[in-house]
Amino acid sequence: MTAPEIPRSLARRIDRLSRRAHAFHRHAHHPLCEPYRGEVIRVGRQLRLCKGCSFLTAGLFAGLAAGATLRPPLVWGLVALAVALGAGFWSLRARLPKLLGRLLPGAGLGLALFSGWPAALGALLVLGASGLLYRRRGVARERCRTCSEQSASPCSGFVRIVRRERAFQRVVARWLRDLPRSVA
Repeated sequence: MTAPEIPRSLARRIDRLSRRAHAFHRHAHHPLCEPYRGEVIRVGRQLRLCKGCSFLTAGLFAGLAAGATLRPPLVWGLVALAVALGAGFWSLRARLPKLLGRLLPGAGLGLALFSGWPAALGALLVLGASGLLYRRRGVARERCRTCSEQSASPCSGFVRIVRRERAFQRVVARWLRDLPRSVA
């Protein structure tokens, strides 16, 4: 027996509901608890953004603006690229402040993009490789090592997320249950 095919209109409705249900934490990728408060930027009452990603984006745009304005020579671009790589790799090994570990590499990459084709190619390769490595690693879903809520399931950092997911699942299950049986 095969499962009935979901009508395209219902699939779109489910996708829209999923986006709305998870919109408040989609760009945070950190627990929403008190110990991680410094890793997340609150925007308004609901939206949360990852501080590191926000700083990287801000640095990239600042570097792009500086590069477009100054039109730096190739040497500057190569130096900026080297600084970006150094700060980026160092932040993988040590806990650097977000300004050094995210904003500086972003600014260096943005500046390198306007400094001649060797530096721009290097910056694009670094951005592409970083994106691939980040996607390959994925979101860390294991418990926080130093959390006092190790036995809680879910911990306070994920309560709102789990509550939204369960509500989403209930609504979708009801929609699927109400599908006409003749759809096959």
